[in-house]
Amino acid sequence: MSRIRITKQFSFETGHALYGYDGKCKNVHGHSYKLSVTVIGTPITDKANVKYGMVIDFGDLKKIVKSEVVDVFDHATVFNRNTPHIELAKELENRDHSVILVDYQPTSENMVVDFAEKISSRLPAHISLFSLKLQETDTSFAEWFAGDQVDNPTPKG
Repeated sequence: MSRIRITKQFSFETGHALYGYDGKCKNVHGHSYKLSVTVIGTPITDKANVKYGMVIDFGDLKKIVKSEVVDVFDHATVFNRNTPHIELAKELENRDHSVILVDYQPTSENMVVDFAEKISSRLPAHISLFSLKLQETDTSFAEWFAGDQVDNPTPKG
């Protein structure tokens, strides 16, 4: 049976700041992110299965991505916990703002790697994460492909 890629798109609003950066992005700002998640697998061949003919139900993929990424990052501000931004993060949290502290510089490149790890860990064993595309503006995006992960492959199977 053929292996088929399935893609679902998501959008969310997230703020961040890049500590130590030499441009405008050192300031707290936000993006209307668009995330395209592509998985690969073989469609279910058991005619008695309610998901017959599907690689994965789009609704099941949506639940995974929403719980791991969208519901967490939407309308939150992301800071690297290992920078002086931690003081700003604490102040925002004290004022009841949603803050995410990560162990990396919150660039699109690093966020897409983080998202790949989170999503891959939740996929069924017979489904692999094929690629992610995280778009932060209409003209700028970062992509992650399983086939590019030579040293530390994230996908299963």
